[in-house]
Amino acid sequence: MLDASLAEVDPELAELVEGERRRQLGTLDLVASENVPPRAVLDAQGSVLTAKYADGYPGDRHYDLCEWVDGVETLAIERAKSLFGAEHANVQPYSGSSANMAVLDALCEPGGTVLGWDFEHGGHPTQYLSGTFAGRHYRTASYGVRRDDRLVDMDQVASLVEQLRPKVVFAGWSCYSRWLDFRLFRQICDSVGSYLVVDMAHFAGLVAAGEHPDPVPYADACTMTVHKTLGGARGGTIICREDLAERVDAAVFPGTQGCPLPHVIAAKAVTFLLAASDAFRERIARTVEGARAIAAVLVEAEGRTASPVVTAGTDVHQLTVDLGPSGRLAGDVWARLNRVGISANAMRLAYDVAEAPAGSGLRFGAAALATRGLDAADFSEVGDILADVLDGSFDSAGAASEKALARRVQALLERFPIYRYR
Repeated sequence: MLDASLAEVDPELAELVEGERRRQLGTLDLVASENVPPRAVLDAQGSVLTAKYADGYPGDRHYDLCEWVDGVETLAIERAKSLFGAEHANVQPYSGSSANMAVLDALCEPGGTVLGWDFEHGGHPTQYLSGTFAGRHYRTASYGVRRDDRLVDMDQVASLVEQLRPKVVFAGWSCYSRWLDFRLFRQICDSVGSYLVVDMAHFAGLVAAGEHPDPVPYADACTMTVHKTLGGARGGTIICREDLAERVDAAVFPGTQGCPLPHVIAAKAVTFLLAASDAFRERIARTVEGARAIAAVLVEAEGRTASPVVTAGTDVHQLTVDLGPSGRLAGDVWARLNRVGISANAMRLAYDVAEAPAGSGLRFGAAALATRGLDAADFSEVGDILADVLDGSFDSAGAASEKALARRVQALLERFPIYRYR
C-alpha cells in the first residue's frame, strides 16, 4: 500500500479530487482569495516531510533527527525575511487566522483592548469579532469606512484610539480596494503607545512585488497568508521586529499551536523563492492592471447595470460591486455567474440595505487569472462578460444569453489552460 496511488487505494476519493481539478480547469476564478499554486508547491506540500514530527524550532526540537526539517524551516524563514525586508519571520502558523491569534497572544494580555477593522466594512473577523478568539478573550472594538466614499475613516480610527487606548490596532483588510496610509496608522498608534499589526493576508504578494505601499517599516508585526496573491502554499506567516521575536515565537508554539507542518513549511519556502523572481513581479503587475481593467469596464457600464464599483475603482488585486441600487441580491447574480463558468464571492457591504445574508456585494479578484496568463485586453473581456451578467436587462430581447457568455468564458479558458500535467 505504500507505493499504490490514490486512484488505486481510494478511487472514490480520487474521483472527487479529479472533479475539483476539472472544475478549476473549467472555471474563470475571480475569487479574490484564491490563486493557482505551481506544481513545485504542490510537490513540496505532498512530500515525505508530511511524516515528520518537529515540535519546536530549528536547533531546539522536542524530537530527534530533525536536521532535514530544520534546514527546510530555516530556508523558509530566511526567504521570508529577505522577501519582505523583515527582522524576524515565523513560518509555522497554520493559517492567517492562527497568525492573528498568535500575534494577539504575544502582544496583548487577556482582557486587553483590541481595535480591528469592521467585518462588514471589509475587515477580517479574527481582528475583533465576537465569537472569534479575539472577541472571546479581549475587549474589542472596530472602525470602518465612510458612507460617502467607502474609504477607511482615519478620523474615526484616531478618535477610537484616543478614547480606548487599545493595546493592539489592526490595519489591513479582506475586502477593500485602495491603499492604506501606514505612516498615519503608525502615528495614531504612537500617540497612545499601541502596537500596530498589519493583516496583509490579501496584499502580501503586492507588497513583495513592489505594487503596494510597504507596511513593514511602520508595523510592529505583519500577518499574512501565503496562498492568495503570493500564489503558493495554504497557510500563514508572521513577520515582526526582532525585539518581539521571542514573544511571537512562544505565542505560536506552544502558545496557540502544536507540531508545525514541515511539508507546508517546505511549500512556503518554494513560494517565497518564486515571489522573489522577476516573473512573479511581472505577474503581480498584470494582476493589478487586470483588476483595474475590469473595474474600468464596470464603471463605464454602471448606466445599464445599476451596480456601482465601490470606491469607483481599485489600487489592488480586487474590486467590489454594489448591487443595492439595482435591487438584485448578490446570491442571485452569483448563481448566474456560476452558470456561465465564473466563480466569485457574494458578501455584505458597509451600509448594506439587503436583508439577505449574502448581502448586496460581489467581490472580484484578478490574481488567479493573472497567474493563468491573462493580460489587460483579456481582463477587459472579462469585465465585458461581467457587465453583461450584471445587466438588469439580461433576460430581455437583445441581451446576451447565458450560453453566449459561457462560450466567451470557454474561449478564455482554452487560451489559458492550467495543470496540463498529470
